[in-house]
Amino acid sequence: MKFFIDSADTAAIADLAATGMVDGVTTNPSLVAKSGRDFKELISEICTLTKGPVSAEVTALDAKAMLSEADQLLPIADNVCIKVPLTWDGLKATRALADNGHKVNVTLCFSANQALLAAKAGAAYISPFVGRLDDISADGMGLIADIRQIYDNYPDLETEILVASVRSPEHIRQSALIGADVATLPPEVLRSLIAHPLTDKGLEAFLADWQKTGQSIT
Repeated sequence: MKFFIDSADTAAIADLAATGMVDGVTTNPSLVAKSGRDFKELISEICTLTKGPVSAEVTALDAKAMLSEADQLLPIADNVCIKVPLTWDGLKATRALADNGHKVNVTLCFSANQALLAAKAGAAYISPFVGRLDDISADGMGLIADIRQIYDNYPDLETEILVASVRSPEHIRQSALIGADVATLPPEVLRSLIAHPLTDKGLEAFLADWQKTGQSIT
């Protein structure tokens, strides 16, 4: 499973990239607004921090304007991935971009039927929002399982399932068991994956015993 970082915090992205755990980055207008940075400059910097795709989201609502915005974003770096909403105009833009060899991340997916449409339009990634579904007592992980089965039924569909709106390590565990291709995580969720009280307890015991030996490795 690939890990993307869902963040516009370049310091956090760089820190996690040093672990080898960053396979790409996703951004959205809300994250960009929170950063207070110029959008194009921000995307350019993020693209230097990972060789993987960096999702830059359009803000236009009609296909022609989406493609115009994409024309401004694609030259920023070779690893820019255009992010569009799951609307009919978004799907039109997806088809046009995919036909020209560009990767597209179709976002705000909340149903298996939507995911099927995005795949048929040529999306490189589909982003189902599991956390937001959980918020309304719907089955976010059930949606991931449904999309996985549908895509597996039709090998010609090459769209990768990018689990979004991740809220906890449990979302990651279940996504990996289902066979999702990618999960995009806030930095704090990725860091939390390593935490376990028995690891901390075991390390504490090992260090205490080592100190009793009076030795030093260096």
